[in-house]
Amino acid sequence: MKKIAISTLAVLIACPAFAGNYGIGSSWQLFGLDPYIGLRGGASYTNLNYNYNDHKESMSDMVFQGRAALGLEICDTVRSEIEWSIYSKAKDSADFGTAGDVKVDTKLQTLLWNTYWEFGGYHVVRPFIGLGAGVAFADVKRDVPALGDHSESKTRFSAMGALGVTFDMERFAVDIAARYNYVDVQSGLHNFGGDIGIRFMF
Repeated sequence: MKKIAISTLAVLIACPAFAGNYGIGSSWQLFGLDPYIGLRGGASYTNLNYNYNDHKESMSDMVFQGRAALGLEICDTVRSEIEWSIYSKAKDSADFGTAGDVKVDTKLQTLLWNTYWEFGGYHVVRPFIGLGAGVAFADVKRDVPALGDHSESKTRFSAMGALGVTFDMERFAVDIAARYNYVDVQSGLHNFGGDIGIRFMF
């Protein structure tokens, strides 16, 4: 965790310095495409459909998430990126037909390839829609009274859809989005939330 925090701080310090070259012949341009780094954070509601003891329960919790993305602006209205997301632990409990509450904890990270399309004739403020697909790294732990715990780590398919608005300041942009993530783990994990982020263009 300490290494992640130091790396994130380094990126935050470095991004504005590189962003200052945007629009003045930056050597960071790739085949005429403009690279960017995006940092985002927010909160969401996670729902995991969990099966145990021939019972299925809906395990729900509010979680926080952080995201880092590396992308390219393909044209004025389309951008594509690779995004890594990490979520705080989701916790809930249910009886599943047993004598006591069964606690279920879910840890989640995703690695997605996202594409966004901005529309509207405004220069600064533009709405956008986004679609993405990739993999999720899910760790689901079950703690049963008197029986102990059982942990299961799996890599599964994940998909996302987003709807939001971007405020384009040329050297950087601020994005506000509502977002849905699906993960193919257990009987399905659904995550609904929103985040705010900043993109530094090079």
